[in-house]
Amino acid sequence: MKNIKPAGLCPQAADLDSVPEAPTEEDERIFLAITSTTLTPEEERRITTPDTVAARQANVLAVHWHPEHIPMQLIERRINASFPNKSLELIIPTQHNEITTFGGYSGVEVDCYSAGFNQKVQLLLHFENRRLERSGVLRSMLTHTFRYRASQLFEFLSVLTGKDEERLQAVAAFTGAAEETIRFARLHARKLEVLLERHQDGLPVGAIKNKLVRNFLDAMRPRYGDRLVARVQAFVQAVKIRVKEDFPLLYFYRASEVIEEARGMGAGVVIPHPEQFWPILMAEYDVDGYEVWNPQSQRYTDFLIEVLARKNRKARGEARRLLVFMGDDTHLSEKLLNKGQNGKLPREVGLQPAWDDLSVRKRLLAAGMDRASVINEYTARLAS
Repeated sequence: MKNIKPAGLCPQAADLDSVPEAPTEEDERIFLAITSTTLTPEEERRITTPDTVAARQANVLAVHWHPEHIPMQLIERRINASFPNKSLELIIPTQHNEITTFGGYSGVEVDCYSAGFNQKVQLLLHFENRRLERSGVLRSMLTHTFRYRASQLFEFLSVLTGKDEERLQAVAAFTGAAEETIRFARLHARKLEVLLERHQDGLPVGAIKNKLVRNFLDAMRPRYGDRLVARVQAFVQAVKIRVKEDFPLLYFYRASEVIEEARGMGAGVVIPHPEQFWPILMAEYDVDGYEVWNPQSQRYTDFLIEVLARKNRKARGEARRLLVFMGDDTHLSEKLLNKGQNGKLPREVGLQPAWDDLSVRKRLLAAGMDRASVINEYTARLAS
């Protein structure tokens, strides 16, 4: 998202009766800016200049991050600047439901569902680029999933605009949202629906996602003030959560189907966010390991390391041990936001401080794992 400052700023003016219901030229300009994939020289500078430089980190393991629309050559420059002394690395992008490539590897984060637990889950798939020639079926599955996941935005907007008044009012009652808050959200959701229809033929595919609503509202802060927009964002977030909870799961592929296809083409499989998808720990899926930490899943890190260590101790024969992974879950387009606009801004590809936390390191040592050993072992698996 570009940093947009609407003209005619008046932070005190929150009189919604005077706001036109149809998108204005200013709304159009904002919409085109937040859906643009073209970077300005200043934005390129922001991408290639990391806020954090880990000069002492020699081993870089990054197998859960999202390039979004940022060119890989700029991301590579950022990573090299972040870790000027790296000597061992495994860096694989995992765009949502879309295969992307960095260096000699490709990856994807797949939305699917676990039938046994009737719950949505996600899988990280990683593979060497030579496997791409066998990815036809997987790509078809991802195309279906991508389109279905993108349809959630239109359901989200439908609720916000009042086409599903029952759900909207249920969230309003639960959150205690004021009428002004609801009207503001409804008004701008309607504008977004019009703008999406108006520009549907020329929009980048990756622009059709839920955070388009957040970005459009954030661009209204200079005009209406942080206080009002912050209240609206909190309400809209609650609506989004409700829509995601109600989103039908049966149109996703089963986790077992995705894993079977991934294994058939020689891909590695990692479970991210097990704190959110904890039942999957009991499913005994054919995976290489589990993510035990990322910026939004830190509460059970010690417990998850112990669970994997226990599973490995009980494993018999030539069963491959389950590896410990940590995901920075970086979204590169967030680097274009102003500081303070979003909590994902501090995330950096390959920066996972839990590896160096003394209490976590103690458990990792007991489990026989560290960054270097996981890099080496997983790299060998992907090559086999």
